[in-house]
Amino acid sequence: LHWHVLRGSHNDGHASGPRADLYLEGSDQHRGWFHSSLLTGCAIDGHPPYKGLLTHGFAVDGAGRKMSKSLGNVVVPQEVTGKLGAEILRLWVASTDYSGELSISKEILDRVVEVYRRLRNTLRFLLANTADFNPATDMLPVGEWLEIDRYALALTRKLQAQAESDYARFEFHRIVQALQNFASEDLGAVYLDVLKDRLYTTAANSPARRSAQSALWHILQSVVRLMAPILSFTAEEIWLLLGKDPEDSVMLHLFHALPEQEGEEGLLARWTAIRAIRADVQKEIEAVRAAGQVGSSLQAEVEIRAADDNFELLTSLGDDLRFVLICSKATVVQVASDAEARRIVTEASRLRGMAFRASDPGDARRLRYRAAALEARLVDPFWRDAAADLLHLPQAA
Repeated sequence: LHWHVLRGSHNDGHASGPRADLYLEGSDQHRGWFHSSLLTGCAIDGHPPYKGLLTHGFAVDGAGRKMSKSLGNVVVPQEVTGKLGAEILRLWVASTDYSGELSISKEILDRVVEVYRRLRNTLRFLLANTADFNPATDMLPVGEWLEIDRYALALTRKLQAQAESDYARFEFHRIVQALQNFASEDLGAVYLDVLKDRLYTTAANSPARRSAQSALWHILQSVVRLMAPILSFTAEEIWLLLGKDPEDSVMLHLFHALPEQEGEEGLLARWTAIRAIRADVQKEIEAVRAAGQVGSSLQAEVEIRAADDNFELLTSLGDDLRFVLICSKATVVQVASDAEARRIVTEASRLRGMAFRASDPGDARRLRYRAAALEARLVDPFWRDAAADLLHLPQAA
C-alpha cells in the first residue's frame, strides 16, 4: 500500500523523494499502517513517507462505551443529518477533541445545536445591521472609529490569529470554542449589547453609526471565512447574501485581511479593565432589579467611586460611560483608596415621581422604560428633540 500510494496513485514526489502531505488514520494504526509505512519509507527513501501524521480516536456513546447494536447505543450519522442537518454533525465533529475518543449522544448533540444557534443568531445580527452598508462608499478609516469599535477590531484580529494557528495544527475544537466564546462573550454580552442603541437611534449616515457598521462588516467578513471549513453550508449561505454572486464561493477566498491599527495591545488591556468594572456594575444593577427598585438598566443611575487608575480609566470614557454600562446616567467620583471604592445604583432621577396613565402596572413599567430609553439613549439631535417633545422632557442641548 505504501509503495502504491507514493509511486502509483500519488507519485508526484517532492524534492527529497516521494512524500505525502498528511497521513490520517485511527489510533488503532499506531502499530499498523503508520508504523509499517514509516519503517519502509525510511528504509527505501531515507525519510518518513509523510510530512504530517494525524491520528484520531473512535466514536463512543455519552457514557464512553463502544457502540454496539446489542447495547442499542449506535448513533447513525444519516439519522442525525436527517433530523438536525449536516451542519450539526459537522460542528459536533469539529468541536470534539479527537485526540481521545469522540463521545456522541442526544444530550451532546442538543448542546451542539445550542452552540450553532448562538453562532447563527450572532451572524444574523451582523447581516441585518450591515444590510444598508456599502463598504466602497460607507467605510470609515479605522482612525475615525469610536474606541469601542476599534476594540472590537482588536478582538477580531486576536480571534483570527488564534484560529489560523489552530487550523495549521488541525486543532478544530479550539476554533469552535474560540468562535463560540467570541459570539457569546465578546460580541453578545458586551460589544453588540452596547452597540444596539447607536445602531438603532443615530442617523443612518452619521459617523457614529458608520463607525459601528465598519467594524461589524470586518467582523462578519472575518468570522464567515474562519467558520467556512467547519460550517461550510452556513458560510456559503451567508457569502451569497454578502456578494449576490451565485458563481462565487467563500471557499475561493483567503482569510480576511483586517485593517491595521496601532496600540492594539494597550487597547485590549484597557478594555479588559473596563469590562471587569462593567461586570461588577451589572451585578449591582441586577441586585437592584431583583429588589424591584428598577425594571431595566436604562432606568438606573450608577455612581462609581473609584481610585487612581480606575478613576482615570472611567473618566476617560466621558459620557460614553453610560452607554457602556447601558444605564440612564453614570457618574464617577474619585476616592482616596480602593478600600473606599463602591458601585451605587439608584433609580434614574428623571423617572422619580413621573406619573403615567396606564391600565395596569405592566403598562406603567413599559412607559417608564420607553421614557428612560428615549430620554437617555437617543443621541441624534433630531430624534432626541422629537422624543423630548413627545414625553415633555427637557430639550437636548
